[in-house]
Amino acid sequence: MFISELFNIANLFVLPFWALMILLPNWQVTRRVMESYLPFVVLAGAYLYLFISSITPENAQALSNPQLADIARFFADEKAAATGWIHFLVMDLFVGRWIYWQGQKTGIWTIHSLALCLFAGPLGVLSHVLTSWITKAFFPNFQQPETVTVPEEA
Repeated sequence: MFISELFNIANLFVLPFWALMILLPNWQVTRRVMESYLPFVVLAGAYLYLFISSITPENAQALSNPQLADIARFFADEKAAATGWIHFLVMDLFVGRWIYWQGQKTGIWTIHSLALCLFAGPLGVLSHVLTSWITKAFFPNFQQPETVTVPEEA
């Protein structure tokens, strides 16, 4: 499989999960889908393939004691860049899933944080943390939803 095809497939693969969490967060199907680790296994498999195939002895040595210039040279390679991108996709989706489950558990609004997480993972986390703090500080009597079963792994 060509690297650009794998890159494109991975980009499209994550979109239904984000759409469910953002557009249909309270739907029972969304909850069932987001309980699964299967999306992460699929993406991690793609990552593993790219990671193994992009590591050379020189890259391994550079990555073992990373310097910014070495990392920049590593990611100049298309295969390494695709590896890094899929790493972002996996981690952002995993963090987005955590934000989703926190919202289900607490009733705190998460749509904006999930949208930010989709495009800029750390900003989504920051948004969610700030939203949680603001909700607790300014709305101390905020009613949590009826009991939602959150997977223990989440």
